[in-house]
Amino acid sequence: MAKLKTGRHTSAIKEHRKTLRRTSRNKVVKRTIRVLAKNVEKAVLSKDQNLAKKLLPECFSAWDKAAKIGLIHSNAASRKKARLSLKVQQLSAQAAAV
Repeated sequence: MAKLKTGRHTSAIKEHRKTLRRTSRNKVVKRTIRVLAKNVEKAVLSKDQNLAKKLLPECFSAWDKAAKIGLIHSNAASRKKARLSLKVQQLSAQAAAV
């Protein structure tokens, strides 16, 4: 393709299209991991131990996949997973104490 009359290069136009696709995909993934984390926290707040333990592996998987594609830093994913895991463990400890 030749240079466009407006002075923009076709490579810049193609790169812009790629950026738009990536941005929309990243928004979906980020929203998904946030929603899954919130669902686990809601289960912990409502003291539903079974639901929290059921949702935790699904949430972990989503965080790991986001870190794998470079959407979030792997240490950030690890930190979020550790904090969620701690909340669920504290819930089970409270249930065992009662």
